[in-house]
Amino acid sequence: MSAPTKRVLLAKPRGYCAGVDRAVITVEKALETYGAPVYVRKEIVHNRHVVETLRERGAIFVDEADEVPEGAMVVFSAHGVSPAVHEQAAERNLRTIDATCPLVTKVHFEAKRYAKEDYDILLIGHEGHEEVEGTAGEAPEHVQLVDKAEDVDKVVVRDPSKVIWLSQTTLSVDETMERVDQLRARFPDLQNPPSDDICYATQNRQVAVKAMAAECELVLVVGSQNSSNSKRLVEVAVQAGANASYLVDFAHEVDESWLDGVTTVGVTSGASVPDTLVMDLLAWLAERGYTSVDEVTTANEKIHFALPPELRKDLKPAG
Repeated sequence: MSAPTKRVLLAKPRGYCAGVDRAVITVEKALETYGAPVYVRKEIVHNRHVVETLRERGAIFVDEADEVPEGAMVVFSAHGVSPAVHEQAAERNLRTIDATCPLVTKVHFEAKRYAKEDYDILLIGHEGHEEVEGTAGEAPEHVQLVDKAEDVDKVVVRDPSKVIWLSQTTLSVDETMERVDQLRARFPDLQNPPSDDICYATQNRQVAVKAMAAECELVLVVGSQNSSNSKRLVEVAVQAGANASYLVDFAHEVDESWLDGVTTVGVTSGASVPDTLVMDLLAWLAERGYTSVDEVTTANEKIHFALPPELRKDLKPAG
């Protein structure tokens, strides 16, 4: 009997979303337009390869705005910042470019709106994540973070009829709705955000993984350990039927023992991952006999976000 054909199921959509693309291009264009160095508060996106590439081109990554020399230029990352960070930058007379993803900005607006209406806001997200810190910073006196299931019992609200939930944009859809159900069991009048907070790209990548996971003994997710949406893809793959799933930044990080007895490998990547890293992984798998690649398409993304206005005004006209 001939051996089973080794194959790869390649998820689509995968990789860069519109918000990440916008943020990375913002730093690239800032370097071209203003020259190095350009300071960036936190990692512009959560991907090792992207950060190292931009660092080589002259970007300097800092943890806080007070590390940036007075009067210099700083780019705020795609994850967003709190008003306190904007104030700190203004005090230091920094020139700022805000590369916050517009979908994160939407959640910031929601937080401000409901705080103004004196709601208690239950923010579902991961403690310590930059996006959560930025959103909570819009209305710290109104926001309570709900991360794990045990956090639900700790929530204290002033008026159970004026409670709304918001969420980090990069969470697992299923996990978020599980947390919402737990909160609603305590607060039956809990209101939903006016529109979905979990971003389209996060949802689309999870749907694509769900569509192929049951056929895969192994799913490899290209992405960094500090990337929330990439880590969620690993969890979703196993929950949807894959025998195993692992997160790797680069092809060489794959342990060849993971391939033992595996005929079908699923491949996808987080929303902050350039596709060149996925192509490297496909080439690595092809060298080990996984030469058949079938794309599993569940959506075609055509969303594009304009660059930040403070950068656009200084860009040279094309041509």
